[in-house]
Amino acid sequence: MSRELRRFYRSLAEDTDPGGLVSPALVRRHADRRARRRAAGVLAVAALVSATAVGTRFVLTAGPATPGGPPASPPATTAPARSASSVSSAPAPSALTGSRVGSPSGPVSSAVTASSGRPPTSIPDAAFFTLAVANETGLHTTFGSGPTVPQLCGAHPGDSGVVQRKGRALAFRYADTPKGYVPDGSYRHTITIYRAGRADDALRELREAVRSCPVQESPDTPGVTSRQRLLGGAGYGDESVLFELRRADPPGQGDAAGGGEVRLVRAIRLGDVVTVLWEQGWEGTSSDRPQLDADSRRAVDALREWLR
Repeated sequence: MSRELRRFYRSLAEDTDPGGLVSPALVRRHADRRARRRAAGVLAVAALVSATAVGTRFVLTAGPATPGGPPASPPATTAPARSASSVSSAPAPSALTGSRVGSPSGPVSSAVTASSGRPPTSIPDAAFFTLAVANETGLHTTFGSGPTVPQLCGAHPGDSGVVQRKGRALAFRYADTPKGYVPDGSYRHTITIYRAGRADDALRELREAVRSCPVQESPDTPGVTSRQRLLGGAGYGDESVLFELRRADPPGQGDAAGGGEVRLVRAIRLGDVVTVLWEQGWEGTSSDRPQLDADSRRAVDALREWLR
């Protein structure tokens, strides 16, 4: 502080209350403190401004660049929408066979003959019909192997595509024959399970075999011929074949009319199953058509009951 200022301050202090003025040193100390506070405040503001500027520059530098417009892309080809009809028309597996219902080459189907949806693979005794009470003889039915149809010039119709076959011999009597008399006839009765679609082939082969063998020499009686022909009489099962074998009596046997013996054979198809009733007579008797028709109906009923 200059001399003039000290002198002026001393004279001022003398004119006033000495306790009302602070000393010059204290005034300088307060002034220096205020100056330092002001300088610190200025420095703090400057530092804050500097930090803000640096941070803004950092954010602008590190941030992602503003994306440009989307790159040009070739025009997209829109696939045609699948209609509901095209989806629903796709082939589905089947519940019943585990296989497909259709194929590119055409529909595929298999005959179903059992309630489970699969063709049967075994034949129980219950699949064979029982005689009417009036036709029972009291003789036991015997099951065993044997031919299905008579010989037809060496043909073997229905022998291919077989899954299982079972046969029996069954004697019967007419309703007006008293009990205790000898039987009036007998059947060679067989049931055959075929692979799917082969049962109808078996009946077709049987028709062709009968047509191709109108006359043949009797296999069990040399010198005697038999004649074969198809007969009408459909309406059994899904389809059926009926034919007869007529054999002349050997010389010196039979009646004067020479009617000979007549044997009737009927094959009936039901799905993939074929049953054959071959009436073989009893001690030279001939077949009776009404009896065969009645037993054919019973045979079909038994098959339906088994396959239900």
